[in-house]
Amino acid sequence: MPQFLRVQVPADGAKIQVKQGKLVVPDNPIIPFFPGDGTGPDIWKAAQGVLDAAVQKAYKGKKKIAWMRVYAGLDALQTYGDDTVLPEETLAAFKEFHVGLKGPLTTPAGGFKYVCLVCAKEQGDVDGKRPAKCVACGSEFVTARFRSVNVNIRQKLDLYACVRPVRWFKGVPCPVKAPEKLDIVIFRENTEDVYAGIEFEQGTPEQKKVYEFLTKEMGKKFREDSGIGIKPISIFCSTRLIRKAIQYAIDHNKPSVTMVHKGNIQKFTEGAFRDWGYQLAKAEFRSQVVSETELWDLHGGKLPAGKVLIKDRIADQIFQQLLLRPEEYSVLATPNLNGDYLSDAAVAQVGGLGLGPGANIGDETAVFEATHGSAPKYAGKDQVNPGSLILSGVMMLEHLGWQEAADLIVRSLEKTILSKRVTYDLERQMGGATKLKCSEFGAEIARNMDAVLESAAS
Repeated sequence: MPQFLRVQVPADGAKIQVKQGKLVVPDNPIIPFFPGDGTGPDIWKAAQGVLDAAVQKAYKGKKKIAWMRVYAGLDALQTYGDDTVLPEETLAAFKEFHVGLKGPLTTPAGGFKYVCLVCAKEQGDVDGKRPAKCVACGSEFVTARFRSVNVNIRQKLDLYACVRPVRWFKGVPCPVKAPEKLDIVIFRENTEDVYAGIEFEQGTPEQKKVYEFLTKEMGKKFREDSGIGIKPISIFCSTRLIRKAIQYAIDHNKPSVTMVHKGNIQKFTEGAFRDWGYQLAKAEFRSQVVSETELWDLHGGKLPAGKVLIKDRIADQIFQQLLLRPEEYSVLATPNLNGDYLSDAAVAQVGGLGLGPGANIGDETAVFEATHGSAPKYAGKDQVNPGSLILSGVMMLEHLGWQEAADLIVRSLEKTILSKRVTYDLERQMGGATKLKCSEFGAEIARNMDAVLESAAS
């Protein structure tokens, strides 16, 4: 086990093991977590209460999570100093204990930015230098510049599959007429594409070298004053993501896997993603899958029992399809950027990011997370919806094999929403609803678990 400096390993917990690619979960697994920035501490407190209550009630005290606090983002800067936003021991903890849960983190927009530790406001250089004080609140505690910690976690732990289930929960107000028709799981490649961060700023010597190579050596034409980004999409990363999506569909009796791409324009990156996916499906899952061409040529358009349909859609087309014909899609596999856009758009159809869970999963490590941002203007106000983090915890429980606790949370959440006792984001869209604080909403979900269990037993 790694030697931790500031992380305290719970004495009452046990390690999750991985044997032959499968998790071996004790009754008291150690789960690393951090609340996150901004609203993170508020939603974490609510979510932890719901998760602990569900585990206790579902297993009558025989199982319990041993939570282990780790640090990242602004919290890490305050704890470690030295401009550390992602301590090595946080990465080591996730890797050592295999399963973790995290709140939202501040992700600076644009380039590298400074971020205030007190008010979380982003700011740039002042007269070309690091600011001595926060321009927003006057605090002297201003961090160094950094890029996305979320992306760093995914890349350094090789959490190559961003998995986001999108479904409607009864009672949630939605902008579409039939939100219940949308029930999908998005598998988004997590480590490459434009998120690889290979960029060259306009006007730098590096940009000039790349520009001259592309124009003089490769014969490409574009404006000299361009910032330049590289979009790598590989066979290795594409096929392992699509393999995981197909296997998920098989394991969970899902009818189809749709590869989403912009291959009509980006033929050698996103077009290749699609081509490699079809090749993989045929090579590794031949007896279990049917292509869309085979569906019509060989089966008259009717999917044979027990088979998974493999198909593809252009990225802009799928946005329309999920609105107009959502019931035709179940599992989607996408390159990184497409999946980012699509998962947020899809969850808007069923109520918004407040109820959108997510996970970053590799071969031996999985980190579950709230899918929304840190919303620093609401920090400490006990106001925002903790549903995204709660439902990410549900995904984590399912990953552990603790389905009874996961199901209990989902049923209790739905009961709470149907009672119209909800946080402000839902209350303002419901007639006759009662507005609850973040902490009150979590406590209401936990209280409703007893009624859910009684109903199931009767």
